[in-house]
Amino acid sequence: MWMIYAATGLGIALAVVALYLLSCICILNEYQRGVIFRLGRAMPKPKGPGLIMVFRPIDSMMRVDLRTITKVIEPQDIITRDNVSVRVNAVLYFRVVDPMRSVLEVADFLFATSQVALTTLRSTLGQAELDDLLTERDKVNRRLQEIIDGHTEPWGVKVSVVEVKDVDLPEPMKRSMAHQAEAERDRRAKVINAEGEFQAADKLRQAAEIMTPYPMAMQMRYLQALAEVASEKNSTIIFPLPLELLAPFLKSGRDGAGAGALASVRPTNDSGAVFTAVS
Repeated sequence: MWMIYAATGLGIALAVVALYLLSCICILNEYQRGVIFRLGRAMPKPKGPGLIMVFRPIDSMMRVDLRTITKVIEPQDIITRDNVSVRVNAVLYFRVVDPMRSVLEVADFLFATSQVALTTLRSTLGQAELDDLLTERDKVNRRLQEIIDGHTEPWGVKVSVVEVKDVDLPEPMKRSMAHQAEAERDRRAKVINAEGEFQAADKLRQAAEIMTPYPMAMQMRYLQALAEVASEKNSTIIFPLPLELLAPFLKSGRDGAGAGALASVRPTNDSGAVFTAVS
């Protein structure tokens, strides 16, 4: 009879042991690690991934996710270096690279990292000017990433990217920036127009230097301009004519008048021919 009781007790003990061992089995995914505490002391290395044994209540385990975590930093009211009030929010990308330190060095690395990012966002952007915040966004993001990563490195957390998402400006500042942009566009248009006039004047000077030795070239150019204007079927054409073009005609007229005044007619000879001499 006692053998039956012993066999029953042994079977129950084996069943309890089997159930205990089954309850000690834990499976960790590829992106998870388990920090084991045995009698309150941390094991030297984290466990996982795969099948591990956690002998409770002697052992306790904390799971740590190694995947990249995205944290949105809530909007913050910031006064920039040039005394402009803006509202800024950002997004933070980080991951755990050392599971042991993320558990042993900080109570809650998620909350601690988000708070460090929030305070760093305020202090860093408060030292930047508004123009740098709007135009040099990559430089500001890189500086934020370096500062936050320096704070979280002792916790085994690596901050990979910090991106400033939105910069909300007050309405008066938006109107002022719009007026500034319009004035800048007007200035560029005037500069471009002046550069065009300068280049046109330079080309005209070069053309004048080429045509100066050849007066007929200038006359041909004026005739060509008249032909182009006449092709548009205009009823009235006002065309400036430089006096240099009339100089040859005026000169020939003065020469003809002088020749007529100085000319003399001599008597005819025996054959009746008339000789004219022009001095």
